[in-house]
Amino acid sequence: MTKTTLILGANGRFGRAAMAAFTDAGWQTTALMRPGKAQGRPNVVEADASDASALVKAAKGFDVIVNALNPPYDKWAEMLPSITEATIAAARASGATLLVPGNVYNYGQNMPEMLSVGTPQIARDGKGRLRVEMENALRTASDIRVIILRGGDYIERRKTGNWFDSMIMNKVDKGIVTYPGPLDVVHAWAYLPDMARAAVGLCEIRETLPRFADIPFGGFALTGAELVSLAEEAVGSGLKIRRTPWVLLSLLGRFVPVVREVVAMRYLWNRPHRLDNSALESLLPEFRPTAPEKAIRGSLTL
Repeated sequence: MTKTTLILGANGRFGRAAMAAFTDAGWQTTALMRPGKAQGRPNVVEADASDASALVKAAKGFDVIVNALNPPYDKWAEMLPSITEATIAAARASGATLLVPGNVYNYGQNMPEMLSVGTPQIARDGKGRLRVEMENALRTASDIRVIILRGGDYIERRKTGNWFDSMIMNKVDKGIVTYPGPLDVVHAWAYLPDMARAAVGLCEIRETLPRFADIPFGGFALTGAELVSLAEEAVGSGLKIRRTPWVLLSLLGRFVPVVREVVAMRYLWNRPHRLDNSALESLLPEFRPTAPEKAIRGSLTL
């Protein structure tokens, strides 16, 4: 089995982590960039990921295509269908397995606390509906192989504007944590280096997986209080807890579409949820995740 992968969205959060993980595992890894952006860099091909014919040409000869593209929240309805169509065409033409990092939006605002392979995906509006439609398109493309690796909110080793570093821990150097929900509600987190390593492991056994494999990545299930406690251990001092100014964000969202879309996902901080890791443990019994305290310490002491 050869080991070549094309990463769409290689400059994004999951894309960067995937580039590092596949490379570290000995894969020949190539980044896809928009036309005019490669500037002679090695291991880069250029194509518009929403242009099916261009992506088909760029993806020729690859064993795995990682679709880590994540358009701005307010552009999902416009961009996700064409990107999905193009990646299906590229996977079909190349014979590559398509790997997509999934999220919990598909389950809707009334999702149960434990999210497993069989949990109904019943989101009917907003970004949840768009994710359901995207994954349904992948599921019904019966002539391609797909792996959905589904994780919670990202924690990573660099500041990229995600919830953890830009909203919750952005003032930790001043002794302040700003938490978006009740402190006793469990929230799903995915440590990106671990999630990317799991993605590599699944791709290395892709021929043994179902044609459409929907696999939850357990990551960390932490209450707000547990997250703050781990952050205090990491920085070696107590932290003052403030609340996210949702009213102010809601007002701002009237004028800023991206902020409006962020506010629409507020329910994720009020609804307890965690991802069942049993399927991943069965498939990758040798996989060893990073301990939460180590991951958070590494993310806060850059």
